[in-house]
Amino acid sequence: MKFVSTRIITADVLRLVTFYELVTGATAIWGNELFAEIPTLAGTLAIGSDKTVPLFGAGSAEPAANRTAIIEFIVDDVDAEYERLREQVPEVVTAPTTMPWGNRALLFRDPDGNLVNLFTPVTETARAKLGV
Repeated sequence: MKFVSTRIITADVLRLVTFYELVTGATAIWGNELFAEIPTLAGTLAIGSDKTVPLFGAGSAEPAANRTAIIEFIVDDVDAEYERLREQVPEVVTAPTTMPWGNRALLFRDPDGNLVNLFTPVTETARAKLGV
């Protein structure tokens, strides 16, 4: 089995794609106006319209209702990313903080309220675990 992507369902695909292009620096690949993908080295962040939900099963997903998943990206310098993004994210939940497991992390919300974590491994153990 190979992990391929995580899909976010939204009522405003263009807004969320534009946001994640800003965060990742990657250009989205659009399938059509209802679906786009943000490719990364480790996997793809897919963004789909709430209009596609009935294809999977009516009511199977609800936009802007996530309260469990955190979308995480490893970055070279989380403090620099904080300076770059802090005026452009809807809500910073936690400014860069060094976590007990060795990552320096920034937690914020995307325009739909989903949690996004940018982090940089800062201890030898954390860097070894992630191969950086």
